[in-house]
Amino acid sequence: MTSPLTLLTPVLPGTSAATVVARLTILLPAIEAAIQAIGTVHYARLILLDRSQADLQPDLASLLPSDNLVIAIITSFDGDFSAYIHDFTVQLSAEFDAILSLVVGGAAITPVVDHVAEFEAFIAKHNASQHLPNTYFYAAYPHTVQHILAAI
Repeated sequence: MTSPLTLLTPVLPGTSAATVVARLTILLPAIEAAIQAIGTVHYARLILLDRSQADLQPDLASLLPSDNLVIAIITSFDGDFSAYIHDFTVQLSAEFDAILSLVVGGAAITPVVDHVAEFEAFIAKHNASQHLPNTYFYAAYPHTVQHILAAI
């Protein structure tokens, strides 16, 4: 069964959108490689939001500090939540440390490899998909990523 993750984490006050984008851009190749290697992710999105904008779109050219940025990691995955987090902790601990260095509360759970339970609790707390009113999730098919890849 496919499960959703909608992780919404406020960026540390005083951080510019340009700083966040530069850091995340460096991490994307390793993140994509881990997603492919783990093989349980149907899709993944990494989004930067700006709460001060009506359309939530950040000004990526701005070097000005902001107190309104939010990093969103949105995925759909197969299997158990704890196993999913464990798989990514093993594959991407350094990358998660880098992301957590940008977000409120992140410093307390780094390095991730030494704080796996706290990291999982942090993600569960900030996973909007698991908190009302955001729990509705529709999946068009009951197949796992591995079943789908084997069929095509």
